[in-house]
Amino acid sequence: MTTRTDDSASPLIESRDDLLAEFSGGEKPRKAWRIGTEHEKFVYRIDDHRAPTWEEPCGIRDLLMGLTEYGWAPVEESGKVIALTGPYKGTISLEPAGQFELSGAPLENLHQTCAEASRHLDQCKAVGERLGLGFLGLGMWPDKTRDELPRMPKGRYGIMLEYMPKVGGLGLDMMLRTCTIQVNLDYSSEADMVKKFRVGLALQPVATALFANSPFTEGKPNGYKSFRSHIWEDTDSDRTGMLPFVFDDGFGYERYCDYALDVPMYFVYRDGKYIDVAGESFRDFLEGKLPHLPGEKPTVTDWTDHLSTAFPEVRLKSFLEMRGADGGRWSRICALPALWVGLLYDDQALDESWELVKHWSIEGREKLRRDVPKLALDAVTPDGQRMREFADKVLDISAGGLTRRARLNSAGDNEGGFLDPLRDVVATGMTPADRLLQKYEQDWDRDVSKIYEDYSF
Repeated sequence: MTTRTDDSASPLIESRDDLLAEFSGGEKPRKAWRIGTEHEKFVYRIDDHRAPTWEEPCGIRDLLMGLTEYGWAPVEESGKVIALTGPYKGTISLEPAGQFELSGAPLENLHQTCAEASRHLDQCKAVGERLGLGFLGLGMWPDKTRDELPRMPKGRYGIMLEYMPKVGGLGLDMMLRTCTIQVNLDYSSEADMVKKFRVGLALQPVATALFANSPFTEGKPNGYKSFRSHIWEDTDSDRTGMLPFVFDDGFGYERYCDYALDVPMYFVYRDGKYIDVAGESFRDFLEGKLPHLPGEKPTVTDWTDHLSTAFPEVRLKSFLEMRGADGGRWSRICALPALWVGLLYDDQALDESWELVKHWSIEGREKLRRDVPKLALDAVTPDGQRMREFADKVLDISAGGLTRRARLNSAGDNEGGFLDPLRDVVATGMTPADRLLQKYEQDWDRDVSKIYEDYSF
């Protein structure tokens, strides 16, 4: 989730144009399109697999401070270090229970993205080794209860933790027990945004299936391949889901703006502190009628903060976020942006992708979204194709897009090789979750704790 790293003054919102400018201001010519990859991982104590607190010796605070030796600069909230910035134009931040996130720099190609992930993980492991900490790449804690997990000292999380149980049954699990990989991508115009949004949203279940990696809850199989994805179905219906209006005629910045205005607020940030306004209306805020701040109107930064509190499968800010994948190991951190860059950054691939899904009904898309967390590659698309075969077609389209992009490394390789882990999923019919379940039954004697030895970074 977004971490505030800039407390500088922001202009007041004067009109609706200021709201829409957040989206139109993200338009970039193709040559300026970049790839921003975010990935989260679980941190655990090597000796007992416990999730460390922020304040304990050799805990999360010390992990953050240890990374400053690589040039990262601390970001504080109420005198406590809760994030790091630079030196690579990225940010390291904390999820609510200490999940460790890199929000990567906007990079030109996937070779750079994969090098960034490798560098970050090397730094984390070097510091973690001194502190007795390990890192696990999964979609959900495989063995921890909510009560066993710490809470990070970030004001917005305290507000959300109190509000979540009021609007859904699994929101606390989303906050405390899950990890994801996401990629942020650019668009050139409103029309380009609309087409990418529609393709990204319709194909998000493909990513969920290929990256399914959360089959355990509290040490036992939970009946899902991606329980992390299922969690979003019972988190907060006001701010999650497949956004059927995206496929309506006339969809664009205006319609998404209206959707975001209707998402209930969580907080307002003032003087270094988060003010709890959970459930209040941003529309009332625009009119100076927010009960907690009577007469005060929002700034542009308040709007940017608010946009970060909507959690649909694809999210629009000044770029598009692809949000459907479970957390995973190093190769999948590279594979997720490869999938979407191949599909969305090449015109032919974008057109071919839209042809696959444009005839799907709203009901069909919703059913696929519900089925995939449990069935993954065995789910059936709205036109009757098994997800395994359909995903193979999508990967072919993505590979074609990456080939035409022709972004080569020093060895002359294009970016298509980063799809290999996904090709393996389709070829074998085994998602990461299937491999974990196989290990659980055949190698681990049904002891999930073996996952720390076999699946850590």
